[in-house]
Amino acid sequence: MSSAETLTRRAGPSGVRWRILALIFAASFVAYLLRTNMSVAGERMMGDLGLTHIQLGAVLAAFAWGYAAAQFPSGVWGGRVGARRALALAALAWGVLNLLVGLVPGRGSGSPVAVMALLIALRALMGIAQAPLYPVTGGAMTCDWFPVTGWALPNSLGNAGLTLGAAATGPIIAWLMTAFGWRLSFVLTAPLALVLAGIWWWYTRDTPAQHPDVRAEELALIEKDRPPCFRGAPPTGVAWRILRDPQVLLLTLSYFCSNYVFYFFFNWLFIYLVENRGFKVLEGGYYAAIPWIVGAVGAVAGGVACDRLSASMGKRRSHRLVAILGLLASGALLLAAALAAAPVTAVVFLSLCLAFQQMTDAVYWSAGISVSGRHAAAATGVMNTGGNAVGGVGALLVPLMVRSLGWPAALATGAGFAAVGALLWLRIRADREFPGESATAAR
Repeated sequence: MSSAETLTRRAGPSGVRWRILALIFAASFVAYLLRTNMSVAGERMMGDLGLTHIQLGAVLAAFAWGYAAAQFPSGVWGGRVGARRALALAALAWGVLNLLVGLVPGRGSGSPVAVMALLIALRALMGIAQAPLYPVTGGAMTCDWFPVTGWALPNSLGNAGLTLGAAATGPIIAWLMTAFGWRLSFVLTAPLALVLAGIWWWYTRDTPAQHPDVRAEELALIEKDRPPCFRGAPPTGVAWRILRDPQVLLLTLSYFCSNYVFYFFFNWLFIYLVENRGFKVLEGGYYAAIPWIVGAVGAVAGGVACDRLSASMGKRRSHRLVAILGLLASGALLLAAALAAAPVTAVVFLSLCLAFQQMTDAVYWSAGISVSGRHAAAATGVMNTGGNAVGGVGALLVPLMVRSLGWPAALATGAGFAAVGALLWLRIRADREFPGESATAAR
């Protein structure tokens, strides 16, 4: 937009960036409802389709591997086509793929191998389709739509959307399965993605300057103190340097460790509560929602704390403090849950564990933007590759450990991953500028 066009904007406040954030929240909610549903429906699917725990783990892992493999390419693609187009197309695919899961043939209609192959293919494609979500919203859109001093809070609110979406999945899918069967639980939730795609395309724009409702005051606030390295589109080809940047790689390794804990909840919480803790299906659905609701509170608290501490301590120390404390606390609470005698006590510890783990999530995304400048979509795509590749590891490792060592050992492994993730933060510098950006901007 030209300077003349900027001057013609109406004066006075506007809050378009918060309405954009509300849509990001809604997109996260829908995305997690449609990706967590199989971890709840899996309990009935195993009986109906003749799947074992290991086979279900392979299906769950297919989503994580597809999602992880597509993170960096989708971040680069989203940065080029824009968040508006990228997420509208992605959400359309979510709805179609979710519908197709409900149409998978039963055990008597096809061979078990064919059914397994189809489920794995559909879940891998769902992972690929959902891959653009956070690189283009948590990376590029947060960078473009919010001031440089406030990137953790919008990421934390977007993260609250995913935790509440996961919280809603337990009771909603459990009720739909009980009332209509597991197949219709997929069919009846698919339209949510189609509605999201339409609203997203209608209202969002890639940048504030492109949105007709953004007034001059809001645009000035967003652009205030923005360094040159955060202005404009990323130079073509330079994004590939992200793949060998030490700070991005450290964030990726640490996020890998942190999300091992997250993926235990994502893949196995409902089954753990029903099989190991003795809850009934509907009861387990409601108890499975509690950690996600508490996790949403932790996510927002982490974003607020990180932004406020950054103003007084600087980005390096504030990001380290919140991340290390959150990861160590989540690991300790996961151990406490494994050792708890009473089922409800275990749910309390699990809820606090997820809250502390989610407290760190916005810190990763804020640091990812800070160290990558205009390459935020690509950098957070790399980081999220690590954060979701571990989902494929955990989806198979957890049932293997349960079969050989039991559920307490499976939970204890997560505590070890959290500790390693915390140690890696001692080398992460969230205040570092992406190498060569200042010189590039000056030219």
